[in-house]
Amino acid sequence: MSELSTTATRAPLRDSGARTVRLEATNHEGCFLGKNVSPKKFAAGKDAGFAFADLLFGLDLGNAPAFGSAYPAWRGHLDDVYLRPDMSTMVEWKPGLDSVIGDYWLKDGTPVPICPRNLVRKMAERLAGHGFTATVAVEIEATVFEESIHEARARGYRDLTPLGGSAGTAYHLAKSKDWTDYMNAVADRLDEVGIEWEAWSDEDAAGQIELNLAPGDPVKVGDAWARTRQIMREVAFERGHSVTFMAKPTAGYGQASHLNLSLQHDGDNAFYAEDGPSATMLHAIGGLLATMEGNTSIVLPQITSYRRLVDLSGPPVTISWGISNKTAAVRAVCGHPKYSRLEYRLPGADANLYLALAGVLAGVIAGIERKIDPPEQVTDMAWCLPPGLGIERIPDTISKAAAALDADPILRELLGDEFVDCWIASRKWEWMQFHTAGGDPFAELSEWESVRYFELP
Repeated sequence: MSELSTTATRAPLRDSGARTVRLEATNHEGCFLGKNVSPKKFAAGKDAGFAFADLLFGLDLGNAPAFGSAYPAWRGHLDDVYLRPDMSTMVEWKPGLDSVIGDYWLKDGTPVPICPRNLVRKMAERLAGHGFTATVAVEIEATVFEESIHEARARGYRDLTPLGGSAGTAYHLAKSKDWTDYMNAVADRLDEVGIEWEAWSDEDAAGQIELNLAPGDPVKVGDAWARTRQIMREVAFERGHSVTFMAKPTAGYGQASHLNLSLQHDGDNAFYAEDGPSATMLHAIGGLLATMEGNTSIVLPQITSYRRLVDLSGPPVTISWGISNKTAAVRAVCGHPKYSRLEYRLPGADANLYLALAGVLAGVIAGIERKIDPPEQVTDMAWCLPPGLGIERIPDTISKAAAALDADPILRELLGDEFVDCWIASRKWEWMQFHTAGGDPFAELSEWESVRYFELP
């Protein structure tokens, strides 16, 4: 993987009058982390990078060290890794505060193997080597509650009041003004920092929102996703509300992060063909299905992620694809030179989008490089399928998914042994914490999960 371009890292610090520069990046869990530095400190360190203890990749969501991995050279003794800012991401977050996103690098100038943003770039560069440019988009789902974050904490994040009323279903415009005021404020903030959004609407569960970000380069869409969630949190805090990206914040509907993907080759949509999926699209589908069991661990990262996988409730439950079939895990949208694309419907709202994109792009790469043909599409409902059809179900627990990733040679080759091994160890640790620290596998949603996942990632 190449280093960041010198134009990205050595651009002069703009004269914005900021008193503080905030450094931003995610860890493997998807938490938005960073430091606030003075403009003088930023100008002095923006080329070499800023030191962060590598423990940021070794702590779980309860702030405990996660044991069980091999502790490779980049993480064994709390050494420093370096966040190198990508100057193309610098924005004025608010008066007096600039923010900039970066990646984690080692002292020798090589990327930290588990750095989410670097993994996305690595996959995009591999696709570029085949002449393809990936365009992706994400649908962000979140649930907003009337109570402030302080009240939510006091209640253990339980029995909260959905903002906008108790009606669910989808697309309702008969919402109370506080709900639309919240989303209008979010949209205004996105406009202010230059994040392009396309639509927002009422989603299935009470208080639930879907926000669609504009398509773009995978790394840039990952950046927009991370900042959008931060904005949604900040606006909720300012208005005395709380918001969560848990995969299932109540015993009702879950929340997703559907990914849309197309490939361009010489300026044309490589997924388009007049008579249906192109050969490139079919190979991409083949690769996505071949790696879906292993990728499940990445796109459904937490204990609660698997509580979504219920037939007839929205999420896919089978390793399947179909043209215009939203019950399948991969929906193919065909027949349009511009809009032909794949929708990968498995990721939960709690997924780290950088890692989810890296895993999905790895599946597409595998399908194209190995010319993997997909199975027959599912033309009926992909839920409640009887056994014997040859259609496997998606792994339905965090441990089953981790085992599937461990056994996937394709994802190991493309994402790297160090990432895969460390990720699997962290998922095994999460399973152990759940079963030893108060989790209830028989509850629709245990108190342990609410406390652990409501605010993070």
